[in-house]
Amino acid sequence: MAPENDHAESVRALRQLRRMRTFYAGGSVLWGAAAASAGWDDPGSRQMWVSVVLLVVFAALLSMTSLWLWRQQAAGSGEPVHHAAPRRTAWRRHASA
Repeated sequence: MAPENDHAESVRALRQLRRMRTFYAGGSVLWGAAAASAGWDDPGSRQMWVSVVLLVVFAALLSMTSLWLWRQQAAGSGEPVHHAAPRRTAWRRHASA
């Protein structure tokens, strides 16, 4: 069984990967729109090609992040997840002083 510290780091890493996936998706949309706009105004211009290269970079980063998240979900699906403390507190017997 993994120590509690590893689980907390894993949860934080997955949360950060989800945030980065959203960022990369936004970047892909932005650079896709910029490439389409530049291609519409001046096809074959340097501005269009720079936008296309940045679109490819963001799309690759989005693909890698999505793949990592998919692998983490597939690997961690067998583990039980405990999000909160148990509802009932255990009775503890204390020795009288």
